[in-house]
Amino acid sequence: MDLITTLSGWEFLVRYFHFLAGVCWIGMLWYFNFVQTPFFGSELGGTAKSAVTRGLVPNALWWFRWGAMFTFLTGWTIVLMKLHGGVGLGDVYMTRILTGGLMGTFMWANVWFIIWPAQQVVIANAETVAAGGEANPEAAAAGGRAGMASRTNTLFSIPMLFFMGSASHLHSSFANGTNDMVYWIVAGAIILFGEAQALIGPGAATQKPLTSVSGTIHAGLALTLVLYVVGAVLN
Repeated sequence: MDLITTLSGWEFLVRYFHFLAGVCWIGMLWYFNFVQTPFFGSELGGTAKSAVTRGLVPNALWWFRWGAMFTFLTGWTIVLMKLHGGVGLGDVYMTRILTGGLMGTFMWANVWFIIWPAQQVVIANAETVAAGGEANPEAAAAGGRAGMASRTNTLFSIPMLFFMGSASHLHSSFANGTNDMVYWIVAGAIILFGEAQALIGPGAATQKPLTSVSGTIHAGLALTLVLYVVGAVLN
């Protein structure tokens, strides 16, 4: 009964639901970016795009956005439980968790305030056109905004998972975990630059690596390495 009678048991349950929700969220994110989007760019995918947008995408987006919500809520609950349990903000664990948590929070915000509103426009347009109505001229731009925000989330997902995992399983490199202000200024500026790619919409020169699946993966790995080195040098 330790599972429901102790703080550590409740922390495990919250972490377990965090994992479940996170697998759902990131799994759907990678499906959209690694499978669905390239398929839509093919000849067959272009033919099927309207039907898929109307039939499959709304259901997939439901799991996507609520996976994001529950990952976000359980993640920050774990942070609060750790703080309540005595883990200080200066601990190396907290430095890494908050680094991943910052990216995860931007990802959650992108889902709910950029991707989902834009996709609602895209889906409504597909339904209108299928019913014989006129296309919404704003639908293409909305799709572009949603796509770039989704690629930004895919970029962030790679270092986010690294920092979440390394908090408990990589005990070196961040030498003292002091949460030094210089680290947060540098790391925060790098992460904010990445988030800017979602906010400014498609077309910026800085977004070129995000226009392909391989470029997004390589950029995500590069961002992971850069943040890891920044942490190792400045903490």
